[in-house]
Amino acid sequence: MDKRGGFEPREMHKVTCADCGKETEVPFKPDADRAVYCRECYQKRKPPRRE
Repeated sequence: MDKRGGFEPREMHKVTCADCGKETEVPFKPDADRAVYCRECYQKRKPPRRE
């Protein structure tokens, strides 16, 4: 947290989506062994929520 009680901006890392090939940014350092997806492709791949 910063001195005003807020959060500092996260370090973003540029990646290419493993599904559509679009360049995007993620808030974590990608691992070369795992696919990384843009927000839209991640939402398509994510299993539906159970209620």
